[in-house]
Amino acid sequence: MRTLKSLKLLSVLFAALVSLDASGQKAAVKTNLLYDIAAYTANLGVEIGLAPRWTLDVSANYNGWTLSDNRRWKHWVVQPEARYWLCDRFAGHFFGLHAHGGQFNIGGLKNGISFLGSDFSKLENRRYQGWLAGAGIAYGYSWILGKHWNLEAEIGLGYIYTRFDTYPCADCGRKIAEDGSHHYVGPTKAAINLVYMF
Repeated sequence: MRTLKSLKLLSVLFAALVSLDASGQKAAVKTNLLYDIAAYTANLGVEIGLAPRWTLDVSANYNGWTLSDNRRWKHWVVQPEARYWLCDRFAGHFFGLHAHGGQFNIGGLKNGISFLGSDFSKLENRRYQGWLAGAGIAYGYSWILGKHWNLEAEIGLGYIYTRFDTYPCADCGRKIAEDGSHHYVGPTKAAINLVYMF
């Protein structure tokens, strides 16, 4: 996967989005604490004001390391979202429409989860490598903590389509299936964001 090159491109995109603030519209930088702590996933988000009640939020998530016991949760995902705020932007209730896309290399994860037609327990004895794309809707709320700081919570539901190759174990290089696919419907976003406002 060309993850390092993708991260550099995302950094340039974030810098360009923040520079759009020249017209006096607010902008924010954020990190999702749930992804940081629970999913061991580095992430960064940028949000810019488009109109009095509209913003554009773009987040990127990256996990490029192998966990202990050769478990893998490697991935990168980009998730742009158009948000409509019920009152003022960057404060209170909002609804979002998001898209997402990325690549993954996951396996060796012990669990017994089967959820809405997706059997995640297969991740224990197999490794899956491929790409994903989809879209969803979200609801969230942003609390103002101070002049420059907000705390934001968001949950989203939607659809993800994946294409992948299957390997017999987390560190094996021999394919046992090629070009598989899966349709997922369920949660597509969960966030507790710490937000810094400009």
